[in-house]
Amino acid sequence: MTKTTESIPMHPVRMAKSRAEKAKYIEIAPGRHVQASVSMRKLEKRIVRLTAQACTDYGMIEEGDKIAVAMSGGKDSYVLYDVLRKLQARAPVHFELIAVHVNQHIPGSPTHLLEDWLKQKGAVYHIEDQDTHSIIKRLIPSGRSVCSLCSRLRRGILYRTARELGCTKIALGHQMDDVVSTLLLNMFYGGRLKAMPPVLRSDDGKNTVIRPLIYLRESEMRRWAEICQYPLFPKDLCGAGENLKRKEIKALMAQWDKDYDSRIYNLFMSTTRVAASQLADKTLFDFHNFLRIGPAAAAGGAQDD
Repeated sequence: MTKTTESIPMHPVRMAKSRAEKAKYIEIAPGRHVQASVSMRKLEKRIVRLTAQACTDYGMIEEGDKIAVAMSGGKDSYVLYDVLRKLQARAPVHFELIAVHVNQHIPGSPTHLLEDWLKQKGAVYHIEDQDTHSIIKRLIPSGRSVCSLCSRLRRGILYRTARELGCTKIALGHQMDDVVSTLLLNMFYGGRLKAMPPVLRSDDGKNTVIRPLIYLRESEMRRWAEICQYPLFPKDLCGAGENLKRKEIKALMAQWDKDYDSRIYNLFMSTTRVAASQLADKTLFDFHNFLRIGPAAAAGGAQDD
């Protein structure tokens, strides 16, 4: 069901008329303002600026795009939608947004809270009802990890729904920590250098995925979500628990953050500055003629999991 909503009438805070006074407040919902500290205003500007920078650096958004914003109910998806709305109002190109949520019929899932929030935003949105929870329970024995199957089912539904809605891009809320943790997981447990690209073409070539938040840290998403008081879905909603390998990587990254303030950033930057001649991948570099191999030859295996 796709819906175009009008903003729900709210009683706005009486705002001061002077520009200096207005700068002391930020809008966290239509007609709802909070007094902002200097750090809060800096954080808002940083989130918008770095998202815009990522979109520009990788050509994520083009004139006439219709973007399906994947709304999982997690903090990153709320921040993503909010910041894209801000960019929509000031970007030099015109693009449309439609918030898309896949209701997987997980018991206790507060889909109504997300829908109420979207209505307050005056958003165009679509709730796709698909009972994947029953499918997973039928196929996966009790006690086994369901994350991989759940992710594949949800991604397939999202791709199909985006095509049916006529969307040209799908925006996901992955941020820098997600990119680095995926890089480390692939290195430690898969024996390959692979992470999350800023722009991805699906295996069938019918969908383009963008990740506008990749220049931002998860801690920044968490802080902004607390300020805006988003109606977040519980993290343990499905009861499956976090993948143990990913949990191990997150603990490692948290320790690095305490000991080395720039390590995560440097790991992320390593994905943007690849020296093919200094690695051992024969699909990227011709070690006989000492030439870098073109993108067509190196395209294999570039898809995201």
